[in-house]
This record gives sequence, structure tokens and C-alpha cells, in this order.
Amino acid sequence: MSRPPPPPPTTNKDQQHQNPSLQEINIKLIQSGEKERLKELLRERLLECGWIDEMKALCRAFTRKKGRNNVTVDDLVHVISPKGRGMSIQ
Repeated sequence: MSRPPPPPPTTNKDQQHQNPSLQEINIKLIQSGEKERLKELLRERLLECGWIDEMKALCRAFTRKKGRNNVTVDDLVHVISPKGRGMSIQ
């Protein structure tokens, strides 16, 4: 029983060509205008499902609880990021 020969080993150059880097993908998305289109689509979907309103409400509630002058942007990010990432979009 004969087996076909194994494929030639891939070099780093071959792998880079087959798997473009994130930077290369980002450049192509920007050049084609797809990045802006995708960002706008994401904004629309987040608005439609109420995610944006929910995040605003969480920020307002936290600010009221701690006092307006006692809250930084970093505080808000720390508090709402886990909740925002954990919410599912339906």
C-alpha cells in the first residue's frame, strides 16, 4: 500500500501569507471602508437591543450612589465593563 508524500513543510513566510496579521486585516478594512460600515452596524444593533441605554443607566446609578464629584471615568469603566461584556445581544 503506497501513501501519498507528505506536504512540504511550511515556512514562516508561507504562514504569514496564509494568515494575515491583525494589522494587515485592519488596513484592508480601513482601505475598503468596511471598518466604518461595521462600526456603524454595531452601533445600530447595540442601540436596537437596548445595550447602550442599559450601560448609560448603570453609569447614572453608579454616579448617583457615589456622588457626581467622586466618580472618575476609570471608576465607571471598572464597574460597567464586566456587565457590558456579559450582556448578550438578542
